[in-house]
Formats: sequence, C-alpha cells, structure tokens
Amino acid sequence: MIDRFDGWIAGLGTGHGLRVVAGIWPRSPLGPFTDVMVERPDGHRLLLAPSGAVAEFVAGTYLFDEVRVGPVRSRTDGTRWEVDAAPLALAFTVGRRPVLGALLRAVPRPVATDPRWISLIDLVARRVLPGVRTRGSAAGGREEFYGALDLHRVTSASVVWEGADQGGVAPVDPPVRFGFGSTPRVPSLTRVVTLVRSG
Repeated sequence: MIDRFDGWIAGLGTGHGLRVVAGIWPRSPLGPFTDVMVERPDGHRLLLAPSGAVAEFVAGTYLFDEVRVGPVRSRTDGTRWEVDAAPLALAFTVGRRPVLGALLRAVPRPVATDPRWISLIDLVARRVLPGVRTRGSAAGGREEFYGALDLHRVTSASVVWEGADQGGVAPVDPPVRFGFGSTPRVPSLTRVVTLVRSG
C-alpha cells in the first residue's frame, strides 16, 4: 500500500543552531495537517504533531528522541508562511525560485511523482545536493519517495523556540537526522508529493 502526502516541506537553520523542518499537508490520508521536526544544537530530535494519529504515523516513519502532541497551525499568503507549534513560533518569507525550481516545474506531474522517476532522480540529487535523498527508508520498514514539483529559497525567517529568538535564517548545517536524508542545505520551501510504501 502507498500513502500519498501532497503539500510543502520547509527546511531551514538558525543562527543559534536550531534546525527546523515543517511539513504542510493540505491533502493526506490523515486529512489536512501540519507537523514540525526540530533538531536542537545538541542533536536532540523532536516531533511536534497535531494529533495522536499524525504522531503515530510520522514517528513510525522517521526517528525522534521525543514526540509532543499539541496544536500545530500554519497559514500563508503565498509569500509569507507562519507555523505555530508551541514551543515553536516560525515565520518565513520565500523569494523567487532558483534554476532548480524552474527545472522541477518543467517535469510533468505524473512523471515527477512516479517512483521510477524519483528513484532515478535520487542518483542525481546525491551528487548535486549533498545530504539530500529522494528515495529511502528510515524506520518501520516503510519506503519513502519524494517527488519534488517546485522549489523556492527562504529569504528571511523569524524562529522563536521556548520563548527565545534563535537568530536569523542560516543553512541547515549539520544536516538533520530524522530520516534517510536531509533537506537542502540552503533554506528552502519545496512543493512535494511524498509517497510512503508500507513494508
């Protein structure tokens, strides 16, 4: 069985070393939801999930040291995005798409979301974007495929964690360790269809 999640993934680092990956999913087998994966500078990995069902599925697919369930909300006007997930308050702005974003948009959607194409692109992604993978597995025997449809750079961000400002936007460095790959090192918002195949 393949579960299909259709939405966006934002990945960014901060000046104080906190790294954040937010998934915003208007369409999924679990209904619309937003979840956030956070890796602190000390390496502690947390999942912030809006429900027990989301927490169970995501924690069964990725690796965390801690899971917290509570309200997670997101909103956007298309350029500015906000995610509220106590103890995280995130706001970021995206700019124009780089060349890679234009290339991704040029691929027809049925091709871009085909596991065979995604497996082929994985060979390219490993070389062009260090740390990034489009196919693999992390936990629970589930295989994942990331079909990227578009990409925009994150140009600015405000990140507050446990009431403390985390400094300006910074590269995702070192790479996050939730799954088999990281988000791009350059802070980005990726339009993506994620396919999760149960083992």
